[in-house]
Amino acid sequence: MLLNFLDELRAAGIPASLKEHLVLLEALDREVIEQSPEAFYYLSRATFVKDEGLLDRFDQVFQKIFKGVFSDYGQNPVDIPEDWLKAVAEKFLSPEEMEKIKSLGDWDEIMETLKKRLEEQKGRHQGGNKWIGTGGTSPFGNGGYNPEGVRIGGESRHKRAIKVWEKREFANLDNTRELGTRNIKMALRRLRRFAREGAADELDLDATIKGTARQGFLDIHMRPEKRNAVKLLLFLDVGGSMDPHIKLCEELFSAATAEFKNLEFFYFHNCLYEGVWKDNRRRWNEREKTWDVLHKYGHDYKIVFVGDAAMSPYEISHPGGSVEHMNEESGATWLQRVAHTYPACVWLNPEPQRVWDYNQSNKMIRQLLNNRMYPLTLDGLDDAMRELSRKQG
Repeated sequence: MLLNFLDELRAAGIPASLKEHLVLLEALDREVIEQSPEAFYYLSRATFVKDEGLLDRFDQVFQKIFKGVFSDYGQNPVDIPEDWLKAVAEKFLSPEEMEKIKSLGDWDEIMETLKKRLEEQKGRHQGGNKWIGTGGTSPFGNGGYNPEGVRIGGESRHKRAIKVWEKREFANLDNTRELGTRNIKMALRRLRRFAREGAADELDLDATIKGTARQGFLDIHMRPEKRNAVKLLLFLDVGGSMDPHIKLCEELFSAATAEFKNLEFFYFHNCLYEGVWKDNRRRWNEREKTWDVLHKYGHDYKIVFVGDAAMSPYEISHPGGSVEHMNEESGATWLQRVAHTYPACVWLNPEPQRVWDYNQSNKMIRQLLNNRMYPLTLDGLDDAMRELSRKQG
């Protein structure tokens, strides 16, 4: 079983080696822990996990491998046929019976009732309609049916839980490979146009060979380095509702800095107005006029806005609508100017695309930019880079 545990850890992307496996066996042989499931869990976790971002993966593998091996008190379970357990723990209901089961009410009533059950209940229950247990029609527990309730442990069956109570340590720290600086770089590489520009500081080997053969003596030729000639201008929304997306935006900024030699960036808050800045610590003292930015950077620049587009609609539509200062012109006016000046212009949104339509300001910005808003995901980045590539500045 421990070898299966090692294989499953590796399959889950946890770098578990045979050396660590032997360390775990040695620790068990020397009885460095008490003989309990909890102690074994922490010992094996400390042995195999070196990155806190992998804790959640470890928990899932541990639960998969050792599910049913340990009881709550570290005793060996009784070997009861699975169909017997299902007959006792689960009550199968017909559609007509399900219709007769009523929900407790709204969210507050369900959570208040759960609190009372936790205070009153003293033992395990199964097959009932009130207490926290398994099977039955109670709104609390798992394995049964109720129109609305709280699933506590177990696996989802009817997809009716309004809340799931299950221990998953550090689930939000899982370092998933779906996004990250490296993968963002790969998506950004769709926006490439190589050219040789600048000082001739790279040896042109082919020309040197030809020149030497023709002249009869060493004839060295130099050429400019081949670089990505695409010019990119980033406008980054900061502060407020963008705070939860800081890590993702940092990864995007880092990847863009590495991929584009001709990169410029500026910060703004919520919507673009008459001033932008490069240092958030000095955003009130060292601002650049947006007019100057539009005149300084040529039409061949590609424009990328990064923001959640979440704000009061008045911040876009009205002069003076900014939450921080009295803007003489509306945010919509400035966005239209940018879209008119730069044909290649997109907006990347870190919020899930499914929630965009619930936000009036999001709809307004999409309309101002001719629906060129894309989610800040790998697929969204890919689509955005294709759009920018089609637009020649």
